[in-house]
Amino acid sequence: MSIARLACASAVVALVLLPASWAQSRKPGLYQTTSKMTWDKSPFPAGMPQGAMGGTEHTSQVCVTQEQIDRFGTAPPQMRGQDCHLTDVNKTDHGMTAHMVCSGHMAGKGDLKVTWTDADHSTSTLHFAGSMQMGANSMPFEWTVESTSNYKGPDCGSVKPLPMPKD
Repeated sequence: MSIARLACASAVVALVLLPASWAQSRKPGLYQTTSKMTWDKSPFPAGMPQGAMGGTEHTSQVCVTQEQIDRFGTAPPQMRGQDCHLTDVNKTDHGMTAHMVCSGHMAGKGDLKVTWTDADHSTSTLHFAGSMQMGANSMPFEWTVESTSNYKGPDCGSVKPLPMPKD
C-alpha cells in the first residue's frame, strides 16, 4: 500500500471518529463536521506532501442514529480497511472520552476527547500515535485532529449512517 493511500486511510479514520453529539439533549440526524489534521510526526520523507488532510480544514456531513448516540455518544468509527476499535468509552452529560486502538497496516493507540458545548455543537480532539506498514518498512507517525461539529437537522437526506463497528 502506498504512503499516500495509508495517509488517506489515517485521515479518514480521524474524520469519521469526529463527534456528532450525545447527552440528554442530543438528537439523531445530520451533523456537519469541520476538521483539521496536524502531523506531529510525519511518516513521509522530507519534502513529500503530507497527505490529504495535513494542515487543511475539511468539512464533511455525518448521519447519526439514535443507536449510535446511545452506544458511543457520537458517530462510530469508520475504519476503511483498518482494524480499529474504541475502548474505555466514558460518556457524561457534557462529553465523552475513549481510546482508539488499531492493528494491522496502521497500528497504534489514540485518545479521543469530545466536549458538548451546547445542545447543537461539540468540539473534539483525537491524538493518535503508531506506525504504518509501508512495504517491508514500519514508519512511526503521530497526528492530531481537532474538530467542531454542528447539528443541521433530523433529516439526513442522502447521507447514510456509518455502520456500527464490531466489539
